[in-house]
Amino acid sequence: MAYDFDLFVIGAGSGGVRAARFAVGFGARVAVAESRYLGGTCVNVGCVPKKLLVYGAHYSEDIDQAQGYGWTIDGATFDWKALIAGKDREIQRLNGIYKNLLTDSGVTLLQAHARLVDAHTVEVEGQHYTAEHILIATGGWPFVPDIPGREHAITSNEAFYLEELPRRVLVVGGGYIAVEFASIFHGCGAETKLLYRGDLFLRGFDGSLRDHLKDELIKKDVDLQFNADIASIDKRADGTLLATLKDGRTLEADCILYATGRRPMLDGLGLENLDVTLDERGFVAVDEQFRTTTPSILAIGDVIGRIQLTPVALAEGMAVARQLFKPDEYRPVDYNTIATAVFSLPNMATVGLTEEEARAQGHKVVLFESRFRPMKLTMTNSLERSLMKLVVDAETDKVLGCHMAGPDAGEIIQGLAVALKAGATKRIFDDTLGIHPTAAEEFVTMRTPTGL
Repeated sequence: MAYDFDLFVIGAGSGGVRAARFAVGFGARVAVAESRYLGGTCVNVGCVPKKLLVYGAHYSEDIDQAQGYGWTIDGATFDWKALIAGKDREIQRLNGIYKNLLTDSGVTLLQAHARLVDAHTVEVEGQHYTAEHILIATGGWPFVPDIPGREHAITSNEAFYLEELPRRVLVVGGGYIAVEFASIFHGCGAETKLLYRGDLFLRGFDGSLRDHLKDELIKKDVDLQFNADIASIDKRADGTLLATLKDGRTLEADCILYATGRRPMLDGLGLENLDVTLDERGFVAVDEQFRTTTPSILAIGDVIGRIQLTPVALAEGMAVARQLFKPDEYRPVDYNTIATAVFSLPNMATVGLTEEEARAQGHKVVLFESRFRPMKLTMTNSLERSLMKLVVDAETDKVLGCHMAGPDAGEIIQGLAVALKAGATKRIFDDTLGIHPTAAEEFVTMRTPTGL
C-alpha cells in the first residue's frame, strides 16, 4: 500500500521533534502534528522556563551576598511581571526555532490536533493522512487529586503565567517539581510552605542528599511540612484560599500549587479505535523497540512513563528513527547511569546508584562524603553548605554513584556522568588532578571513607 508518509509523529516535543528530524535525515517522508506549542513541555512549561525562574529567584541571594565583596546595592526591587515577560520572550524565540528546525529539514508540520483513526491513519482537522508508522509523543500533563475545591488550585502549567507574585503560596508535593517551585516562590519573596504527605521529600534520591537539602531549605526559612496533606480547598469572598488539612489544621494562602505527579496526555487521541494497551499506571505500553500492541504504532517520551526526562525522550526519538529507517545504526537506549538534577536552591544533582540502591542490589559499599561551605560564601553571612558523595563498590573499586547538593551541581555532575558511563574506579578519581580552587575538585580529592 502507498502511504502519504513513512512516519507520522503526534506531538512536537523534544522526543517527537528529534525522531522526525532524524527520520527525514534518513530519507523518510515525515509529518508532525502539534495542537499546543512547539517544543513540548520542556520548552514551554517545563525545564527551560523553570530554569529561567530559578535564575531569577537566585538573584535575591546574590544581592545579599554581594555586600561581603564590597558591593552596596541599595533599593533593589523585584518585578515578577518583568521576569515573566522576559521568560515569555525567550519561549517565543525557542518556539520559532523549533518550527524552523522542522520545516527547514523537510518535515510537513500540521499545527492542529491529531487523532488516530486506525493503525495507519491519522485525522487532522477533518482530513485523513496515512502513514506506514505512527509515533505517539504527546507527553504528560500535571495531575491534581480529586478533592473538594481542586478547581481553586493551579499546577506548574499555570504557575509560569501568573500575572502577580502571590504573597503566600502553598506548594503541594514531594518531587523535584514541587521542591523547585518552592525555591522559586521563596526566592522571589513569597511566603512559601511546602506540604508533602510523606516523611521526607525527593523519594528515590540518595538519603544523604534528601536530608541535606531539607536542612538547607529550613535555613532559608522555607516552611517544610511533612506528613501533611490537603483534604479540601475553599475560596473566600476576597479571593484568598483556605486549605483544610487531613489532620484538621487550616492554612491560608493566595495560591495553592499542586505538583503531585503527571499523567500521560492521551485526551482525544483516539486510542479507543485501536488495539493499544495501557499499563497498570495508564501509560502507553511498549516493547523494547517502542512498539505498542499495534505494531505500526510506536510511542516514546513521558507518555510511556519510563524515565520522564528530556534527554531520555531525545534518545528514544533517535532510537526509533534509526530502528525504522537506518537499522544498521540502531542501538538501544541505555537507561542505566542517567544523570539528573533538581534545580532547587541550592541545586542538587545525581548520577548512578544511591547508597540505598547499591546496598539493595547486594553491593558491599564504601562511602566518601565531603561537606563544606562554598568558597564564594566564605566572605558573606550565608550559612549554606555543600555536600558531595561517592558510592563505591568495595570489591571492584568501581564508582557506583556520584551525588551533590550545592551551587552548579548539575554542571558538575554532568561531567562526572561521563566517567561513570565509562566505568571509572575510585582509583581513577584519586589519580585525576583537580582544578584549584573549585568545588568540583572535591570529587577527586576525597580520600578517607566516611562510611561502609
